[in-house]
Amino acid sequence: MEFLGALLVAFVAIFPVELPDKTFVATLVLSTRYPPLPTWLGVVAAFGVQCVIAVAFGALLTKLPTQPVQLVAAALFAVGAFVLARGAGKADEQEHEQEEEFAAKAAEPKRGWRAAGASFLVLFTAEWGDLSQLLLAGLVASGRPVVPTFLGGWLGLATVSGLAVLLGRWLLKRVKLRVIRYVGAGVCAVLSVVTLLSAL
Repeated sequence: MEFLGALLVAFVAIFPVELPDKTFVATLVLSTRYPPLPTWLGVVAAFGVQCVIAVAFGALLTKLPTQPVQLVAAALFAVGAFVLARGAGKADEQEHEQEEEFAAKAAEPKRGWRAAGASFLVLFTAEWGDLSQLLLAGLVASGRPVVPTFLGGWLGLATVSGLAVLLGRWLLKRVKLRVIRYVGAGVCAVLSVVTLLSAL
């Protein structure tokens, strides 16, 4: 039960944070340049590596004294809530800018493994040090188990990228990115409060 709970917490923390983020936009743009399946496989592989790094960093933090680490994790969640809420008003404008940026990176058409490799490289470099990595590290550092946290985060990112490949344009026309960012900010705020209370 603890395994499933930790997986669900990680998924719920990552999914709304990444849905309006450059993860979604980058995958959407790449899937218009390259075939959808290799694009998605390359993107998911990049997320897998990043999630491993994030939870490994969080696990290293657990070797430090518990209370200071939990306070730092609570602060990371609070910063995430602030960043998402602050950027919510400009979310739609940023989406257009990010789309142009990733379109330039994927100018040359590719197929098969070349498309998967290019998608891996674009997402791996774009998402390095991203909010989702900090959140996963914070979840592990605050005491949640490593494996289900990794799986929940990875599934959240894989789901976001899958939605971008399958329904990207349709979702962007019908879903307000600022609303999703506010939801993500709310999730981060709740995690911050819960982690802070457990630290105290």
